[in-house]
Amino acid sequence: MQMPPSGNPSYLDGQFLVAMPGMADERFARSVIYVCAHSADGAMGIIVNKPVTDLSMPDLLLQLDVAQEADAIRLRERVGHMPVLMGGPVEGRRGFVLHTDDFHIDQSTLIIDDGICLTATVEILRAIASGEGPASAVLALGYAGWQAGQLESEIMANGWLNCPADPALIFHTDLDAKYERALRGIGIDPAMLSGSVGRA
Repeated sequence: MQMPPSGNPSYLDGQFLVAMPGMADERFARSVIYVCAHSADGAMGIIVNKPVTDLSMPDLLLQLDVAQEADAIRLRERVGHMPVLMGGPVEGRRGFVLHTDDFHIDQSTLIIDDGICLTATVEILRAIASGEGPASAVLALGYAGWQAGQLESEIMANGWLNCPADPALIFHTDLDAKYERALRGIGIDPAMLSGSVGRA
């Protein structure tokens, strides 16, 4: 399923949101969020740099009965490097897979931008477990959501920077480096950012 064009260049579909140092909400401190949908009705995105602690992708696939215990060694070789992300505080038990556009499930895969898609069905997990999934993917539990006008207000209050998304950064496995890499990608030295917000 292809997202209809918003027709408004101020919408941020397919861009990164990078939390400013003064981000008051601890859940989003030092977050890099990939915006999957943005319209007059609100926005939805996936945090791509925060891991779920103590849960590996192979263990999750076994817990969900997507793979069998007999496949555990093969799973670790195939997807052991793939982190499970804390995608956001909304629907934290639901899985969302951001992936390259070489994999598609009819009526389930949302094409976002620049070769990046979102699929939230167990079928993509089965494909990943069997080695038939997309070339690159990250699994996130939950998502970040904003009501109408809320994200725009947070950006105006200097809560977020937005910039074009780098697909390589979405799928990079060094989660700790993503925040600074995102800032450097838009020409900002993280050491130069102040945690305080000035008012004119």
